[in-house]
Amino acid sequence: MRLKWILVLLVAGGAALLVTFRAEVAMWAMGRVIERNLAQNAVTELPDGLHLAVCGAGAPLADADRSGPCLAVIAGGRLFVVDAGSGGARNLQRMGFNAGAVEAVFLTHFHSDHIDGLGELAMLRWTGAAHTAPLPVHGPAGVERVVAGFNEAYALDAGYRTAHHGAGVAPPAGAGAAAVAFEAPENDARVTVWEGDGITVSAFPVPHDPVAPAVGYRFDYGGRSLVISGDTRYHPPIAEHAAGADLLAHEALAPQLVGLINRAATATGRTGIARITADILDYHTTPEEAARLAAAAGVDHLLLYHIVPPLPLPGLDKAFLEGVAETYGGGVTLSRDGTFVSLPAGGSTIELGNRL
Repeated sequence: MRLKWILVLLVAGGAALLVTFRAEVAMWAMGRVIERNLAQNAVTELPDGLHLAVCGAGAPLADADRSGPCLAVIAGGRLFVVDAGSGGARNLQRMGFNAGAVEAVFLTHFHSDHIDGLGELAMLRWTGAAHTAPLPVHGPAGVERVVAGFNEAYALDAGYRTAHHGAGVAPPAGAGAAAVAFEAPENDARVTVWEGDGITVSAFPVPHDPVAPAVGYRFDYGGRSLVISGDTRYHPPIAEHAAGADLLAHEALAPQLVGLINRAATATGRTGIARITADILDYHTTPEEAARLAAAAGVDHLLLYHIVPPLPLPGLDKAFLEGVAETYGGGVTLSRDGTFVSLPAGGSTIELGNRL
C-alpha cells in the first residue's frame, strides 16, 4: 500500500514538473513569435508589383473561414484597403501587415458588412504608427456621413488612449478618419480617384439597387492591373473595366445554396430570414456569371470573394463553383481569409498562396 502511494506521488510530481516545463517552453516560444511578428513588415518584404491580400472573404452571415469583406491592395510598397468588414483589420495584422502602414481606405458602398470594421481599422492604424493625420477614407457621396458617425462613436476612446499612452503614441490630431468623397461616375464611365508614384486607382459604377451609389475599383501599377467588383448584380460593363487586367476579384452568391437556407427558414417559420434570402438573389452575381465576365474581359485569373452563403461542409466548394469551369478557362480561386495573390511588376506571372 505504501509503495502504491509512493508511486502515485512520484507520478503526480512528475506531471506537475511536466506542466511547469510545458508552460515555460510555451512562454519562451510565445516571446519568440511576438518578437518575430513585431519585426515583420510584409509590405517591404514583397517584390515590387501589385498584390492582393484577402483580409475578409465573407459577407454578413457568420462563417468560420471568412470574415466581413475586406481586400488589401499593395502597390509599389504602399498599402491600401478596399472595404473594412468586421475582422478585416485583425486579419490584416495576422497576415503580417502593420495596420499602421495603411495609406487609405476605399469603400465600394455603405452596407453594414462593408463598413463595420472601419472604426477598429482607423484606431489600429492610428496607434500602430503614431499618425498625426486621420485615415483617409475614399468613397462616393455618403462617405462623409459614415466617417462622421465612426469618428463620433470613437471620440471617447480616442481621448482615453491619448490620456493613457501620451501624445507621442496617440497624437490627438491623428485619431479617426477623414472622408474623401468623389462623385460616382455615371453611364458606366470610369474615373481616377487616386494617383501617385505610378499607381492609379479608378472607380466605376455598379448596380446594387436599392443601394446607391455603389462602385467597383481598378488598380494599375507596374504594368499589372486588378479589378474589384464590389457588391453588384451581373453587369456586363464590368468586363470592359476589367479588360486587359491580370486579376478580377468578383463577389459571388450561389442561388442554389441560398435556396437551401430559404426553404429551411420557410419550413421553420423564420419569415424574416426567408424574406431576406429571397430578396438577396436579385442584387448579387452568381459564380457562373462572374466567370462569364472574366472570360469576356480576358483576365488571367478570377478570384471570388464576398462568398454567400458560408460553405461549412466538404463538397460545398464544388457546388458553389457549379458552371464556372465550363464558362471560363482561366485560373479560379474561391477565396477565404488569408488568400494572397501576387502580380510582380513588369511580368505576367500570377503567384497564389495563403498568409494565414
